[in-house]
Amino acid sequence: MFRYLINKILYGFLTLLGVITIVFLLFTVLPGDPARMMLDQKEDPEQLALIRKNLGLDQPVWKQYLYYLNDLSPISFHAKSGESYTSLESGKYKGTSLISIGNSTLVLKYPYMRVSFQKQGKLVSDIIAETLPNTLVLAVSAIVFATIIGILLGIWSALVKDSWWDRALLVITSIGMSTPSFFSAIIIGYIFAFLLHQFTGLSMTGSLYEIDDMGEGKHLELKNLILPAFTLGIRPLAVITQLTRNSLLETLNQDYIRTAFAKGLKSSEVIRKHALKNSLNPVITATSGWFASMLAGAVFVEFIFGWNGLGKEIVNALNTLDLPIVMGAVLIIATTFICINILVDILYGILDPKVRIQ
Repeated sequence: MFRYLINKILYGFLTLLGVITIVFLLFTVLPGDPARMMLDQKEDPEQLALIRKNLGLDQPVWKQYLYYLNDLSPISFHAKSGESYTSLESGKYKGTSLISIGNSTLVLKYPYMRVSFQKQGKLVSDIIAETLPNTLVLAVSAIVFATIIGILLGIWSALVKDSWWDRALLVITSIGMSTPSFFSAIIIGYIFAFLLHQFTGLSMTGSLYEIDDMGEGKHLELKNLILPAFTLGIRPLAVITQLTRNSLLETLNQDYIRTAFAKGLKSSEVIRKHALKNSLNPVITATSGWFASMLAGAVFVEFIFGWNGLGKEIVNALNTLDLPIVMGAVLIIATTFICINILVDILYGILDPKVRIQ
């Protein structure tokens, strides 16, 4: 198992390196000049050149890429500058000195995702730390809702196979899978937050924490989580329902299930102890994939419902060409996706004896 995990971690590292390379090259060739966006309407050639130099945009692309890798790496070379260590590109951050080599020092540090172009030099890591928890709360709530309800509906659909209940559920889940999240968000918000507001008490926009009108600080508003979590969970709910149904029906046709029935075991016991456990592998795959993609897919849902999460921050950063925020957010999402895939492979071995033996 240890060797298997090492291989998976190495594969994940190479995948992350590929993501870093693609993201850097993609946003490097994008039209638009971040330096001009920072100056707004005041285009001073000298200030423009100074900003481009401070941001490292005057360097060749290959050198900018090496600087970016150096900043992201937990072990990297930096020029000595007082008590902190300054990147060979621009930003400042503290680290633990390992080895001094000439005017540079090998530093052990947290990955440095640079500073925002638009938010007065605020660290991208600080911005992500402020918004990511809200997105995680939204994604976890949505996937828990989708998993629990989806598995229950899938089991019920398999037990009433070919009935009108089964057919009706198939139509509903097909609609759920084919409806884009941004369209669902608009429809659900309009119905439950506008037309039925007097009955539901729900608002069209709102985040996990709201600022008190009396200036008494922030307070928790869990009701603002209901609509975005429900909207974000619709598509994975539909997928999990169908996967559970199909996988369970396939498992129920296996010889060992027929043997369990022949021994006189109750249907509920056969499904709970034998069939369900061995039919959850595709469900786990779908759940893990959807959870990771929710961090990216929550962009439209967060923006429509005014949820102050990472997705909304990405939209705002794209509108202002604040590329460090976008790049940092994409890397966080990619890292989360890779870590979840590794955990899923471990779960496979726990749930399926055949995988564990291999």
